[in-house]
Amino acid sequence: MSTKFIPNIFGALFFTAGFIILSAVLYALPLWLLWNFLMPRLFGLSSLSILDAFLLNILVGILFRGKSDNNKK
Repeated sequence: MSTKFIPNIFGALFFTAGFIILSAVLYALPLWLLWNFLMPRLFGLSSLSILDAFLLNILVGILFRGKSDNNKK
């Protein structure tokens, strides 16, 4: 393994990690903005962090996932 190859691996890992984090933030951003704008005003609930919004988005996706009818003939 040459020494030129090692920085390329680390660069690819950092790029991938950055892409995953950016995607997670963009995925949670609409829920986070809407929750923090509406819920404290309407119902007196506390604000969410961006991590809370991301995890809530995943939870809602798991709980309310639609069933697929592709297997019916």
